[in-house]
Formats: sequence, structure tokens, C-alpha cells
Amino acid sequence: MQLLKSNIDTNLFTSLTTPEIYQADVNTTPMVKICSVTKIYPNGTRALLDVDLKVRRGEFLFITGASGSGKSTLLKLLYREELPTKGYVVVDDCDLVKLRGDAISLFRRQVGIVFQDYKLIPQRTVAENVNIVLQAQGYTRKEIRRRLEPTLKLVGLLSKANKFPKHLSGGEQQRVSIARAIVSTPQLILADEPMGNLDLDNSWQIIQILQKLNSFGATVIITTHDENLVRRCNHRVVEVNNGKIRLQQ
Repeated sequence: MQLLKSNIDTNLFTSLTTPEIYQADVNTTPMVKICSVTKIYPNGTRALLDVDLKVRRGEFLFITGASGSGKSTLLKLLYREELPTKGYVVVDDCDLVKLRGDAISLFRRQVGIVFQDYKLIPQRTVAENVNIVLQAQGYTRKEIRRRLEPTLKLVGLLSKANKFPKHLSGGEQQRVSIARAIVSTPQLILADEPMGNLDLDNSWQIIQILQKLNSFGATVIITTHDENLVRRCNHRVVEVNNGKIRLQQ
């Protein structure tokens, strides 16, 4: 059972000369549609108010805003961690509000998610932390081996495949998190403050990796409060302020 349309070509990381994958659909086909969404938590906190947003297939989008502005809630709606109080959220023609039971887990397996705090398993090596995603999705050992090396090479960690997280820097741990998110070559990559714990050099490395994936056709959405980093990139920016989208570029 597959909820989203087919993932990016399985040769994504080895065929580096074909960045045009899906580029014909860029700027024309919405990958994400958020329509009239309001999110109010049980304690009465209003996180989002009547938000509308469309993200084109193959787009690279920054969602900016201060802490508590609602940008992380907006991202959580896209991987079905949260449900809107009102409105609907559609990803690749899949209405997330209607998903129930196993369909939720299946959907999340088809989306690459990068967290600020890495969420690595301390007792697993770099390779094992990345492989666990493919194992959960039922990939064969042969296919796991085929995917692992080019993925680690892309994030610059092939030489550290057998290292444990405690032996890695913060920037390296975040790159493991990205490798884990992209090893199944998802069409949609969501990154929640991925540079929040990193210095400028490491943050820029993370952006460059995500831009490379975007050049292959992946739709990338990043939340961040780092305005300086955003200004270095030529991508659309949506600002969330007090639960509302205040500015779009």
C-alpha cells in the first residue's frame, strides 16, 4: 500500500548527472496544500489561525518565525503529528485528516523528517541508525547495502559508518539524521529547525545537502529562525507570526 506517489528515482544519489528528475512539475503542481487551518490546543493555546499555504512540487521553502510563532506546529501538521482543529491538510493528494491507524505510520515512512535534536539511537552505529529506517520498511539486505553507501557519501559520513553517535560532533549527528531521513529517497523532506544547535559552518553544510536533494527533485520544507542563513539562499520564504502567515516572498 502506498499513500504518496512514487518516491524519487532509486538512482537519486548515484546518478548525480540527472538533477532534472521531476523538474518538469516544479512551479505547477502543488505537493502540499494547507487550507483554512486553525490549530487550538486543549489548554486554549492558539498555535495557528486560518492559515492557507501551497507548496509546489520540487520547491525549497523556508518557514521562519520566532519561537512559539507556530512554525513547528505547521510542520507537524505535514507529517500528521498534529491534526488541525479546523481546515484540512493535503500532501500529494493524500488528505492527512482522514488517515487512521496503520495508514498514519505508512504515510510517515514515505516522508523524510529531520529533527533539531537528531533522535539518534546511542547504542547503534551511524550505519545502523540509517539502516533501521529501511529495515522497518521491509527492504532486503541487498537493497539496504545498495542504498547505504551513496547516502552516507552524500552527507560526508562514509568514513564514519561504524562510529557511535557519542563519537560524532553535533554537525555530524545532524548529518546522520539527514541520511536517515533520505535513505528511502522520499519526495518530501521536512526539517524542523535542523540548524538550531549548530554553528554557522555546520548550518551551511546542512543547507547545502538539502539544496542538493532539492536539485534532484525532492520538495524541501525547513523551519528556522536564522534570518541570516535564509538571506544567503535564493528560496521562497514564509513567515509565521502569532499563528498567521504574515509574509511570503
